[in-house]
Order: sequence, then C-alpha cells, then structure tokens
Amino acid sequence: MNYIPLNEFKKAWVFRHQDLEIAPTDLEKIKLMSPTRSAVLWSTMVSREKDHPDFFTENEWAGQASSWQENLNWEKDWEAGLDELPESINEFLKWENNTTVYFCLNRDCVIETQFDVFKRCWQNFMFLADGCLLLGKKRDTVAQFLENGDVKLGNKPKG
Repeated sequence: MNYIPLNEFKKAWVFRHQDLEIAPTDLEKIKLMSPTRSAVLWSTMVSREKDHPDFFTENEWAGQASSWQENLNWEKDWEAGLDELPESINEFLKWENNTTVYFCLNRDCVIETQFDVFKRCWQNFMFLADGCLLLGKKRDTVAQFLENGDVKLGNKPKG
C-alpha cells in the first residue's frame, strides 16, 4: 500500500485545525505516504545516509551550504494569517500549480500533494516545520522550512 489514511497520522490535527480549515476537496489531495514508500522517496531524493533533517552533513546535498541561495522568514507571514504561500517562496520555486510536491518530515514520513493545495494550506503544514523539505517532482528548486521561522531556498542536484 502506497498511502495510509491521513487520520492515522499522529499529527493529523494540523489538517483539522479549527482556525485553519481545509476544504474537503483539498484535504482529499493531501496524502500520507506509507513508511516504506516514504523511505524509497527519501533515499532517492534526499539522503541514503541520514533519516532526519537534524542529522544532515556535508555528505547530503541538503547539508551543503552551496545548495542554498536564499534564507527568508516564513513565520511573519504565518503569524499575520497570510492565506497563500508567501510570494517570495512561490517566485523562487517557480512550480506549476499541478506539480506533485513532497513535504518530507523524515525518512518514514512524507506527505504528497499538489503545489496549489500546498500553497492554499501552507499554514497547516508549517505546524510541522522542523527542517522539513518541500520537493517538487522532477524539479530542482527546493525549500527547507525550519522551526525558527526561516525557510532556506535552493537547488538540489539533478539526477
């Protein structure tokens, strides 16, 4: 099985937050990958060695300073209640709305959705921001959302 029901996710409350309601049509497009499928994606797109962003080293592209071009703050817009993903992040990524995206918490936990859904529901996702990587399918640009309210924007290696 590639996905598990979102209500089985121990942090599913972030998608049911009373103040940040998600339309049912968007909620059905937020899919929690099974740990096995998450691990395959993580190993392919993030790291074969480390299983959580806290442990990245220079051996992983995400741990290399050269992978990151910009560092912005997302928390100010989040606290201000900005409905859509901050434009500065959107402009850097340059992804189409139908791009499949992966919000990677760790090797065993990856959430898949479409970029337009992520943009509308970004505030919900930020409850999980702890070094999480936002990757686009067949895209080189990447964002890493940090717990301190910053987002690093950069490029992952091709391939």
